[in-house]
Amino acid sequence: MAQGKLPPGQRWVERPIVYDIAAVPPVDLATFRLRLHGAVAEPVDLSWAAISALPHERVVRDFHCVTAWSVRSVAWEGVLTSELIKLVQPDADVRWVLARGRDGYTTSVPYDGFSRPDSLVAVRMNDAVLPPEHGFPLRLVIPSLYAWKSAKYLDAIEFRRDLSRGFWESRGYHDRGDPSLEERFREGAA
Repeated sequence: MAQGKLPPGQRWVERPIVYDIAAVPPVDLATFRLRLHGAVAEPVDLSWAAISALPHERVVRDFHCVTAWSVRSVAWEGVLTSELIKLVQPDADVRWVLARGRDGYTTSVPYDGFSRPDSLVAVRMNDAVLPPEHGFPLRLVIPSLYAWKSAKYLDAIEFRRDLSRGFWESRGYHDRGDPSLEERFREGAA
């Protein structure tokens, strides 16, 4: 979807609306780890220092929520998912990624969305440290998909051959979630 083009069924708002499934969990950056595991050649647990040492990029994309709001040109900064892919070398038959947050939230992301050149693990949002309500210290950001695929409070990424539905997917939300196709709910689940 082209930057600045409103997907069907959406309306522009000034800033992202905050949704959480639980209280924002505390974090100690000295002991924080991002676990990358599953169907990979090399599982890795990254410390905050290791994440900070990886190359960081800035990506500006519109951000679309399944509840019908969109925000123009959100600036995200962090580690591109392509860098994480290089670290762990997923098996050739990986088709899904299951992202998990410290609050217990999970979401299943198609590997082809996770591996896009504009997908990243963000540490900054709109030129400031990622705010707690938007996922501090890490948020998976998949701009090509609805925002529920951009897991907040990220602490694990599992590379999978098969689909393991996350929090909203298990409640009938679409497995892919492409805003340009209005993939809000799975067929027969709504």
